[in-house]
Amino acid sequence: MISHPPAAGSAGLAGLRPRLPSPLVELPDERFARHGVRLLLKRDDLIHPELPGNKWRKLAPNLRAAAEEGRHTLLTFGGAYSNHLRATAAAGRLLGFATVGVVRGEELADRPLNPSLRSCAASGMRLMFIDRSTYRRKAEPEVLARLTERAGGDCYVVPEGGSNAAAVLGCAELGRELRGMADVVGVACGTGGTLAGLAAGLGEGQRAIGFPVLKGGFLGAEIERLQGEAYGGRRGTWRLDERFHCGGYARTSAALDAFADDFTARHGLPLERLYVAKMLYGLTTLTEEGAFPRGTTVAAVITGSGGPEPAAPAR
Repeated sequence: MISHPPAAGSAGLAGLRPRLPSPLVELPDERFARHGVRLLLKRDDLIHPELPGNKWRKLAPNLRAAAEEGRHTLLTFGGAYSNHLRATAAAGRLLGFATVGVVRGEELADRPLNPSLRSCAASGMRLMFIDRSTYRRKAEPEVLARLTERAGGDCYVVPEGGSNAAAVLGCAELGRELRGMADVVGVACGTGGTLAGLAAGLGEGQRAIGFPVLKGGFLGAEIERLQGEAYGGRRGTWRLDERFHCGGYARTSAALDAFADDFTARHGLPLERLYVAKMLYGLTTLTEEGAFPRGTTVAAVITGSGGPEPAAPAR
């Protein structure tokens, strides 16, 4: 049986001992240095072993809100390899929330679970597989009502990727931690909430570049919508570079794999391929294209670990 959460909005979250602010370290790299550009890594992947990076920053305010509303079940959404589903499941196990994950792809219900979904299930998440057409309509009130009823009723709904106004406000702290530390901040983008908050939190003269990991060109409007919900309008200086999705979500390319392997060989840091490697590939390419004047300091937000797929959590 899953117990109801303690005061997750205060002592509960603090008890998880997040490492905040996350470390900011300089990384000498001759591809940047020969253009007079300094590279820093913002190690958000070290915030918490099971809730790393932007997952902590986006989930924490939503967990507080769920606790304050007296909700004991989190309902959220993701694909078969979703880092967000895995983090939400871990948060539920650690804080006592029941969790329900709506997974894109009804056909997956009859297949063995991949390592990501096994980790979710081992953390106690109930997996609900739905067809892709319904999944695209998941935010429609009638569809969401049916999914909530199927999940048991009184749920706190966390959007796909954790991106909502609360998450944007949580991610603004990332920008505030980087004030005065860099001229340009790069971050990988899935649903846009991290960039929306990061840009809002940065100081005067700083700018953010987002590297979408999905193709389609829709993300700019979504980021503006999220900033509108959180702040009433666009905040901060930001732009997107759409060239580095490598074919779309959960896809890589030979060029990306070669870049990631080379980066690891140079620096001893394995790169998470679906987000982090694409962002660093983009920043390196921009630097080599001369996009940054000499004397520029660039910070790369490391939002996830490049290690192996997570093992099932200890019971």
